[in-house]
Amino acid sequence: MHAVRAALIRHPERVHVVCIADRRDDVRVAEIEKLARRHGLVVERIGSGRLKQVAGDVVHQGVLAEVEPLSPWTEDDLLDAVVKESNPLLLALDGVQDPHNLGACLRTADACGALAVIVPKDRAAQLNPAARKVAAGAAETTPVVAVTNLVRTLKLLKDADIWSAGADAGAAKRPDEIDLRGGIVLVLGAEGAGLRQLTRQTCDFLVSLPQLGAVESLNVSVAAGMLLYEAARQRMRF
Repeated sequence: MHAVRAALIRHPERVHVVCIADRRDDVRVAEIEKLARRHGLVVERIGSGRLKQVAGDVVHQGVLAEVEPLSPWTEDDLLDAVVKESNPLLLALDGVQDPHNLGACLRTADACGALAVIVPKDRAAQLNPAARKVAAGAAETTPVVAVTNLVRTLKLLKDADIWSAGADAGAAKRPDEIDLRGGIVLVLGAEGAGLRQLTRQTCDFLVSLPQLGAVESLNVSVAAGMLLYEAARQRMRF
């Protein structure tokens, strides 16, 4: 529901058709149908069985849209973009394998004004339907850059004056103790394993999130949200 609404508001030109379950007739569905028709889009009412068949394993909430996807960025696209952007904020995920976590990270990255999210091509979650649904429209506004070698990408970003801050439970400094106002890429590791050794060694700074409870670690999407909002706090000075 959120993903379709966001696509209609932000990029209606990329929406081809909106399908709505024939028995859905509530306020949220009415708003989506109104948005679609306002932009001259085709709205189809179809049976719930057919909707489930089209959506596959993704929970559709009675609404589905056929959307032209945001073109993926290459590493070269990323490097070109950071040169043009003033003090870009980036998020890199080092081997996060759960697409739901990728989608949640992407949604927060969009909310905090991140330029892009970087993921490895291998042994990491990619932007599949499950990740897109959790992202609630952010997948259509914030590019995901799948790179062959994350360490090499971090080094290329450093050459472009983009520093890297990695999240590590053993780090001595908190995120609020380093300057996140300039060009920075926040790097988080996989669920459980954390940052790979070479990735950790490549980061310019390491930070740890303070924890007062008994749990040993935070979910990666929660940790990413905390780091992203600390960066936003410093940049907006609130």
